[in-house]
Amino acid sequence: MKSVTENNHAFWYDEQLLKEPVEKAFDTEYWQKTDKVIGSAIGRGTTWFVQTETVAAALRHYRRGGLFGKLVADSYWFSGWEKTRSYQEFRLLQQLRESGVNVPRPIAARAIRTGFTYKADLLSEKVFNARDLVAILQQTPLCTEMYQKIGREVRKMHNAQINHTDLNIHNILIDEQQQVWIIDFDKCYQQSGDSWKQGNLERLKRSFIKEVGKRQIYWQLADFGAIESAYRDEKC
Repeated sequence: MKSVTENNHAFWYDEQLLKEPVEKAFDTEYWQKTDKVIGSAIGRGTTWFVQTETVAAALRHYRRGGLFGKLVADSYWFSGWEKTRSYQEFRLLQQLRESGVNVPRPIAARAIRTGFTYKADLLSEKVFNARDLVAILQQTPLCTEMYQKIGREVRKMHNAQINHTDLNIHNILIDEQQQVWIIDFDKCYQQSGDSWKQGNLERLKRSFIKEVGKRQIYWQLADFGAIESAYRDEKC
């Protein structure tokens, strides 16, 4: 990881993955003018999918949610460059990949300081031809083997002592090769011990139950048993 801090800007990036000028990497107009925007997705904000020289990537600007987000959309209290949300997520993704967890490769992160606050962005590799569990389960049930893969991937994440504070089925993807991916590690962190891990699993279970009522996904409580059994398998 290369780090550059100048004036009120800080950049962190992987020189092997980012060949474009790092200061341009977070400029949507740059990608539009070079005709390298390959798609977008609307969530809390717009995530832009762009084709870099090396890989397809997702460009995300950090935005607040909830009622407070309506007042302060995208500014955060500054208490040090390494405490910015973009740097924290960049490093967390690196740690997870080093631990063998299927997460997107981090390409670059940026933070811009203005007085006591900052704004931030993250550029990460786009998971190729993947859909989240909600989109898949709205169309078809999953087999037991796939639920077991999900359980093993969550187990690997927990073995790395990473607490995914928003572990839900929107943040679990399956690609065309039937590989499971976990995404969106904003506000997540490394945590010692084991006491929090069951709560993480319960959060995931609640997200399945919620989407059954909300979107009538193809899922039943017994399916979560396959996730739990694979998760607890000591050979994982």
